[in-house]
Amino acid sequence: MIVTVTLNAALDTTYRLDALRPGDTNRVASVAQRAGGKGVNTARVLAARGRSVLVTGLAGGPSGQALRDDLDASSLPHRLTPVQGATRRTVAVVADDGEVTGLWEPGPEISAAEWRRFAEHDFPSALAEAEVVVVSGSLPPGVPVDAYALLLRRAAQLGVPAVLDADGEALLAGLAGRPALVKPNAEEARRATGAAHPAAAADRLRELGAVTAVVTAGADGLFGSTAGSRWHTPAPRRVHGNPTGAGDAATAALAIALAEGLPWARATADAAALAAAAVAAPLAGDYDPALYRELLKASDAYSGPHPGLHADR
Repeated sequence: MIVTVTLNAALDTTYRLDALRPGDTNRVASVAQRAGGKGVNTARVLAARGRSVLVTGLAGGPSGQALRDDLDASSLPHRLTPVQGATRRTVAVVADDGEVTGLWEPGPEISAAEWRRFAEHDFPSALAEAEVVVVSGSLPPGVPVDAYALLLRRAAQLGVPAVLDADGEALLAGLAGRPALVKPNAEEARRATGAAHPAAAADRLRELGAVTAVVTAGADGLFGSTAGSRWHTPAPRRVHGNPTGAGDAATAALAIALAEGLPWARATADAAALAAAAVAAPLAGDYDPALYRELLKASDAYSGPHPGLHADR
C-alpha cells in the first residue's frame, strides 16, 4: 500500500472556457468539483494504476465533508484527521488554448492539538502496512515549517521510505528528514537551491539531504541525481491540455518505482509518459491511459544518461 499525506487538502473546482478575459464577464462552458490537493491527486493516479492507496491528512468544515464524500464516491480509502477550520477551496480556470489560471486559498488555521494528533497518532498508525509514503503540497497555517521533516523521520523509524514533493520553506526544511526521493518542479528546485539548471538543482537537493532527487522541467523532461549518477529523461512530446496535475502523476510513477525497486532511469521514463498523459486529461488526478501507453514507448526509448555521466540507480 502507498500512503499519501495532504496536510492542506482542497476542494478543487475547475472552470473550462474558451478564453479568460480579465476585467470582463466570463461565461464558463463546464464546471467540475472534486477532492484535491497534491497527495489526493497522486492517490487517484496510483489507484488508476492498480495500486492500493490510503489518503491521509487534515480536513474540516462543510468543504472538508464534501472532500470526504468525493473520496468515498471515487472509492479512494481515506483516514483524514478532523480539524475545526474549513478545508480550503481552489479554482483552476482552463482556457481552450491550454492556459491555466489558478486561485488557491491558504487553508484553515490548524491548532497545536490538531497537529499533534495527526503527527503523533494518526500518521504513524496509517503507516502500519505502507510500502511507501508520499508527503506533498503546501502547509496550512499553524503547522510548523519543519512538519515534513518530522513526518519523514517518523516514517524512517518505521522503515517506510518517503517521497517529498513540496515548495519553499516546507521543501527546504523537509530535506532535513532525508527523504528517499525528493521531486520538485524546476521552479521550486531553483527557489530552493539557487541553481538555474535542473540537473544542478537535483545535485544540490541531494547535498541538502535527499537520497535521490528528480526535478521535473515540463517540456525539457526530468533530471535525476542519486549517489554517483545523473540522468535526463526528455519529455516524449508536447501535449496540450490542463497541466495542473502533471507533477502529481509523475510523483505517482516514482512512488511505484520506489516501492518496486526499479532503476531510476526507467522510473523517470514512466513518470514522463504519465505526466504528459495527465495533461491530456481534463481534471487533475486523471490521465489518458491510451496516450500514456503510446508515450511510454517514446519516453523509454529516449531515457538516458546526462552527458558524460552514468545513468543507472
